[in-house]
Amino acid sequence: MDTLTHALSGALLARATAPKDAPPRSLPRRVAAGFFACAAPDLDFVVGFVGPVEYLAHHRGVTHSLVLLPLWALLFSWVLAKILREPRGWRALYGVTALGLALHIAGDVITSYGTMILAPLSDWRSQIGTTFIIDLWFSGIIVVGLAASAILTRSRWPAVAASAVLVGYVGFQYLQKEKAIEFGERYARTRGLTGATVAVHPRPVSPFNWTVFVSDAEAHHLAHVNLIREGPRAYRPGEGFIAMLDSVYEPLSSARWERRTRYGEGAERALAREAWNSPAMTVYRWFADQPAFDGTSTGSACVWFVDLRFYTPGRAAQPFRYGACRDRTEGPWRLVPP
Repeated sequence: MDTLTHALSGALLARATAPKDAPPRSLPRRVAAGFFACAAPDLDFVVGFVGPVEYLAHHRGVTHSLVLLPLWALLFSWVLAKILREPRGWRALYGVTALGLALHIAGDVITSYGTMILAPLSDWRSQIGTTFIIDLWFSGIIVVGLAASAILTRSRWPAVAASAVLVGYVGFQYLQKEKAIEFGERYARTRGLTGATVAVHPRPVSPFNWTVFVSDAEAHHLAHVNLIREGPRAYRPGEGFIAMLDSVYEPLSSARWERRTRYGEGAERALAREAWNSPAMTVYRWFADQPAFDGTSTGSACVWFVDLRFYTPGRAAQPFRYGACRDRTEGPWRLVPP
């Protein structure tokens, strides 16, 4: 989830959980602590300066860990107490800081990226996959709740109500995810794709927009669908970027299925398999949920792969595109970022 939405959700939770008998002047410090604490785990973006491969391996790692949350809460509450000049010290902010950190982790777990909540003990990535990384409806509920709280300054109920609506919205998204999975399972049955796995990922603009994957050992079948749309939504020039993104999602009755191979076709297939299974691709194999062959370059010196989990029609470039390259035909492969 984007860092601003994280921060705003932390402020909302801080207001919703503020004690009724809290000193009036302590409330702004509490809300500010929730805001900054809920954004803090994304400080791991600095790993990207080391290199894109390191970012792939460590983003949403130790800073997003439930195991280390008590330690991070202690550190950040101490820092925030100094910055916000909290007269009662770090103990007054420890609880709200811990809540903010936990909320950040929860906000990332509901996306498709995956979060290493047990780091450094395990690199297992938890992901529920109900919510797109930038969800305007999700963010809008938070903004409305904060605006109402700013108007009704003496009551925490606007923040409580907005928090409840937010939980309900994610629950609603989970129900849509189940419907998308059912659609994928029907496709697999009608095509006789026994043994295929079904995965779905949320897409932008609407909670009804999903990409459905039916995958086997060789290829992915995928369709971009809207779960409630009765007819295609044509995009007309000038309608804007959001309308353009939304227009690609087809009704279930007229869904268009694409096929993307894991290793390519023909002569490229053996080379792609060799590259994919090389030690150089260990990190990317661990990361990618729906990996697919994306061509070669420099003759056959580089073989490129993408994770279709992040394939959103309308984007100018495909994120998380990595290649395995080598300098000579029999030489070792090395992982290369885009």
